[in-house]
Amino acid sequence: MPLRKQWHDLDRRTVGRVPDRPGVYELGDADGTVRQIGTGILRDELKTALAYGDGERVRWTATQTRAQAEELAAEHRDRLE
Repeated sequence: MPLRKQWHDLDRRTVGRVPDRPGVYELGDADGTVRQIGTGILRDELKTALAYGDGERVRWTATQTRAQAEELAAEHRDRLE
């Protein structure tokens, strides 16, 4: 099940708007196909993804804890395998 969020271009402007909180994110290509699911402090993770060119688009959900983010990400990873 994908995150039910709108895709955003993975650029500096988007990364600046991302909350500095734990969460789960999906990186996708230009067509919106999910290529990677990750967790962590969202702003830090997406800065890294932007620097390495890991995707063209991104969507995310903030969580209260890293454990919640890991749980949610595990559900999403099952769908990609």
